[in-house]
Amino acid sequence: MNQIIINNSSPTKKRARCLAVLGTGSDVGKSIVVTALCRMFSNRGIKVAPFKAQNMSNNSGITPEGLEMGRAQIVQAEASRIPPHVDMNPVLLKPTGETGSQIVLLGTAVENSTAFEYHTRKKSLFEKACGSLDRLRDDFEFVILEGAGSCAEVNLMPNDIVNLSMAEYADAPVILVGDIHRGGIFAQLVGTLECIEERRRKQIAGFIINRFRGDLRLFEDGKKWIENRTGKQVLGVLPWYNHIMIDAEDSVVIEAPGHVDFKSDSLPAVAVIRLPHISNFTDFDPLSRIKNIRLNYIQTPCDLSGFKAVIIPGSKNTRYDLKWLEETGWSDKITAYADSGGHVIGICGGYQMLGNFVHDPYGLEGTPGTSKGLFLLPIETTLKAPKVTTLTRFSWDEICGTGYEIHMGQTVNESNEYLFEVSDRNNVLCRDFDGCISQNKKIMGTYMHGIFDSPLIAKKWLESIGIENPMVSKLSGFAAKDKEYDLLAEHFEKYIDVDAVLKIAEGKYL
Repeated sequence: MNQIIINNSSPTKKRARCLAVLGTGSDVGKSIVVTALCRMFSNRGIKVAPFKAQNMSNNSGITPEGLEMGRAQIVQAEASRIPPHVDMNPVLLKPTGETGSQIVLLGTAVENSTAFEYHTRKKSLFEKACGSLDRLRDDFEFVILEGAGSCAEVNLMPNDIVNLSMAEYADAPVILVGDIHRGGIFAQLVGTLECIEERRRKQIAGFIINRFRGDLRLFEDGKKWIENRTGKQVLGVLPWYNHIMIDAEDSVVIEAPGHVDFKSDSLPAVAVIRLPHISNFTDFDPLSRIKNIRLNYIQTPCDLSGFKAVIIPGSKNTRYDLKWLEETGWSDKITAYADSGGHVIGICGGYQMLGNFVHDPYGLEGTPGTSKGLFLLPIETTLKAPKVTTLTRFSWDEICGTGYEIHMGQTVNESNEYLFEVSDRNNVLCRDFDGCISQNKKIMGTYMHGIFDSPLIAKKWLESIGIENPMVSKLSGFAAKDKEYDLLAEHFEKYIDVDAVLKIAEGKYL
């Protein structure tokens, strides 16, 4: 196929400069580097915005306009101290299976598509993404682009809309990020250069090496070798850190849940079932920060009696994951735990699973049909469009909280026992209800994502499952995240040649 090219003639109005952060592979730290740069530039009084032409993730969020976009770009917008906007992530792919995804275009779900069908639409989607980037460049002083996966996938480069082609359209110098923790950092960086054309190599201005463990002085020879071999500067080596908590872009960070050993860990534990199509797992990041509990992602069926509570998270394919629960034996484990008096809460797709049936008459998640639920709440769900995407304010027994909703399910609560009272959606006042709670108050379900970002809501839920004096931070929502962005920028500036990065950003790297 012919390479995607769009005319990038200079408009009359001077547009913002751009810098691209691309990677040697997936999960090497591109999102974190962009987040750090956004806060670093913002700290210098620069009006900066993030941009990722195409994102593939089931970890999404809602803009102030009630539109959907990737969570990583929401995080980066927050680090930039600006409201998130769908132009920052014009194309979002939400995987529904091995070869298919829901396409969210400029914040709205437009269709489900196979990988091949999506491939044939790349040119038109690239044009949409370029339009978004142009609008950002008109409104901001600087735009930092993020790539996806590896920028050197030779079979995909001719139709790439997010890596080197987008950097070329933006006339953006490239910082290439590699992950030393996974090994082979020299092959990662040099191999990436070897896999791309000479003109593409010239786009790359320097390297950042991420996730180093040990004494940085021991890597000085390695740094010099890379610079001598490539003629490009190593801008910095970022040590591994554990003191900063930033929302992750996708579920790669929870791909290998470990075994839970209750004998060696005396802290009360909460389990999150690691569903095949888990979505919005960052719902539980606030729980992971609480020092006197332990949050565990578990994938292999096990005895749940040692846990204070079990969480069934959101899913991008509720019926598939229900079938997985049944086939793996999880359904029996969860229902036995609930029957013995255990606490269970389902979020979004997990809420739907707690009910009696999930109907998909229009085949939104695959073949049309009906799936049996876990029969733990008296609810029944039908999957149908349009997709609900709202920022929502709610209360739980007069304790107020904020969250967001992203779902295509319409759920009927046969008991009229609701969990939350809703006061407004997308800044429109209403009097509505959400979720369901069992008579014994131990089984709960809600469509609301992000409920644990509200400290008082998190504290109430933890106390309801029997955890005494949970050490919930008084910082909530953006205030808690803002502190982490400052810590990230501080860490970044300590180990990166900031002056060199700024020169690259100004186009002075050649």
